[in-house]
Amino acid sequence: MFTTRPELTGDFGMVAGTHWLASATGMSVLERGGNAFDAAVAAGFVLQVAEPHLNGPGGEVPILLWSEAEQRVSVVCGQGGAPATATIERYAGLGLDIVPGTGLLAATVPGAFGGWLLMLERWGTWSLADVLAPAIHYAENGVPVLERISATIASVEGLFKEDWPTSAATWLPGGNVPAPRTKLANPVLAATYRRLIAESAASTREGQLAAARKVWYEGFVAEAIAEFSATTAWRDSSGEVHGGLLTGDDLAGWSATVEEPLTYDYHGHTVCKTGPWGQGPVFLQQLALLEGFDLGATDFLGADYVHTVTEAAKLAFADREAWYGDADVPTSDLLSKAYNADRRRLIGTEASQDLRPGAPGGRTPRLPVFPTLASDAPGLSGARAPQGVGEPTVARDGTVRGDTCHIDVVDRFGNMISATPSGGWLQSSPTIPGLGFCLGTRAQMFWLQEGLPASLRPGARPRTTLSPSFALRDGRPWLAFGTPGGDQQDQWSLNFFLALVHGGLNLQEAIDAPMFHTEHFPSSFFPRGSRPGVVHVEDRVDPGVVAELRRRGHEVEAQDPWSLGRLSAVARDGDFLKAAANPRGAQGYAAGR
Repeated sequence: MFTTRPELTGDFGMVAGTHWLASATGMSVLERGGNAFDAAVAAGFVLQVAEPHLNGPGGEVPILLWSEAEQRVSVVCGQGGAPATATIERYAGLGLDIVPGTGLLAATVPGAFGGWLLMLERWGTWSLADVLAPAIHYAENGVPVLERISATIASVEGLFKEDWPTSAATWLPGGNVPAPRTKLANPVLAATYRRLIAESAASTREGQLAAARKVWYEGFVAEAIAEFSATTAWRDSSGEVHGGLLTGDDLAGWSATVEEPLTYDYHGHTVCKTGPWGQGPVFLQQLALLEGFDLGATDFLGADYVHTVTEAAKLAFADREAWYGDADVPTSDLLSKAYNADRRRLIGTEASQDLRPGAPGGRTPRLPVFPTLASDAPGLSGARAPQGVGEPTVARDGTVRGDTCHIDVVDRFGNMISATPSGGWLQSSPTIPGLGFCLGTRAQMFWLQEGLPASLRPGARPRTTLSPSFALRDGRPWLAFGTPGGDQQDQWSLNFFLALVHGGLNLQEAIDAPMFHTEHFPSSFFPRGSRPGVVHVEDRVDPGVVAELRRRGHEVEAQDPWSLGRLSAVARDGDFLKAAANPRGAQGYAAGR
């Protein structure tokens, strides 16, 4: 099979991610004696500078990791919660029935910093100053402006100049959109990190990291965030001007956590995901449904294959809508053999057009009341409408919105990490002028309706789409992988995994293979729309397959040949370490030896 680049093979270390500067940074850490955790953290902070349209310091990060010393998989939750005053009544009093997709009202506690530092403290070996040095260098000296960074800033130029002047000061140097292949610096962010290091002096590495978290969540960073939220107001995607709700107490009362993963065994592989405060279990539910089909005997990427995988996705994501959230979720029932055997009977020969959640353990499902917004609703059109209201990849028409990053690392000791940082996009919220970054907008995933698992509640985590993946093979750590893409993450990642398990492809072949996904279920992002029956396929898929899918009732929309999915992966395979990265977008790379 044709591949755009080789699958990397070696025995020292591998890093794969969505930007070459992050991959190179991670590999340089491994070369200088750091372990996989040190490398991932350094790469993660570089991603905030190199891909500011896809993540930032005000965002969040979930991480799945394998510690060779502990011989176990752990989840690090770097997803912050809602402010203490963020109630449904509070938003209703502002005339809102849906959380805006941009601006201060959509902010949760920025958890990325706490998540990265918790992993560094518990499993890493490097100091804060060492892991931040590459990010500080790039923030001070500039990063190459990708075409997509330039296009993103151009899409919000009017908004920045007219409504968000602090963002214009940061992202419009000289008052202009930075051109592709020029340099873009963020000296204010560099100064923030230098001050953070200076105020975190301690006699031990662990003491320094603890002090840094305190400075971030209780010191000058928290103070600047709280003051900005309380004393400023900005136009957001509701079309109105709103201030923020985050306070110093919200930041001081939050901390990153280490949790057990949810798992599912599939054909000799144990797949590990986050809990249902993220969408990760939907990957496991798809496996549970597909276990009853002989995909190995089905023509890979043939009509039967794509139809079956798509219909399983529709059922699993319907359960996501009804059952997932930072709440008491019946995950054991959702992943049980009996439940999925019953659900599997709903997959027929024709495409379903309905959203059909199940009744795990006999419970009655309840779906949100999905909003119906006109095409000219505030925030959806107009010269000043904030972009970045969703989290797809770059659309076919060239529109660029908020998205996500990913990084995978494996070292010579056997440690492995899969991390999906996101949020705090430059276009998501006005830049806090004293810090050089903006707040995230993950609260847009809450529902402003009572009684749902994903209903807005003070302190609750939004039901995020961020979904790193990890898999063991025959009980041994095998694969760390993931992708940006919002709701598509656990479709594209699943397709990649199935290509390895059933398609017999290697890592690079599986990434390069034609990709597909459905848009059948409601989006997690403002304005929460859905497109029942719609399937996107890269137009490298056989035309006969597309015709057969349409005959079965799928509304197939062919996409550009290299436009869906941005996967990366690292693996431990016998005596070798392996890695591969996505060619789409011309910025993802793997490095290793």
